[in-house]
Amino acid sequence: MTSKDLNEQYWNSQYLSNATGWDMKQVSPPLKAYIDQLTSKDLHILIPGCGNSYEAAYLLEQGFTNITVIDIAPALVESLQKKFGNNPNIRILLGNFFEHEGAYDLVLEQTFFCALNPTFRPAYAKKMHKLLKPNGKLAGVLFNREFEGGPPFGGSKAEYREIFVKGFHIKVLAPCYNSFIKREGTEVFMIFIRK
Repeated sequence: MTSKDLNEQYWNSQYLSNATGWDMKQVSPPLKAYIDQLTSKDLHILIPGCGNSYEAAYLLEQGFTNITVIDIAPALVESLQKKFGNNPNIRILLGNFFEHEGAYDLVLEQTFFCALNPTFRPAYAKKMHKLLKPNGKLAGVLFNREFEGGPPFGGSKAEYREIFVKGFHIKVLAPCYNSFIKREGTEVFMIFIRK
């Protein structure tokens, strides 16, 4: 599969055909634990490539008030609009992450990075740097293993460090102790702070 194949049509067809094997049907345990220690409920939070947005639903349940989710798949976005209704605390956007504009305190990463062809990873790091406010955080889960083909696309801590170290302070990049059961031993948790 080439990077050109991983477009709106590809992802939309995955949701329409219910071919979403990556979907855990729940908030990611490492992200739940991270969210649970956040004290400011008015942080401007972005979840790119948001999928079924279990993390966004959990944020809303916990009282967070400035959540933006974005995905490229129209069928998914339509489903999210129905799921969240007219909740004023969440913005649901259909669009390409790389074209999105905004200023965020926190970006939550859950399966978006690994869905992108690795050739887009330097552009991802630059875009995250642009979207985050000074000292803003990029936090979430990355795979610490390789895959045949993809998506998902894997990687290693050393690779991730090299991609992000120019624009971010690497606060945490460590094996997950609380991964979803089917992903145990294959993930790292990251907290990167924008320089």
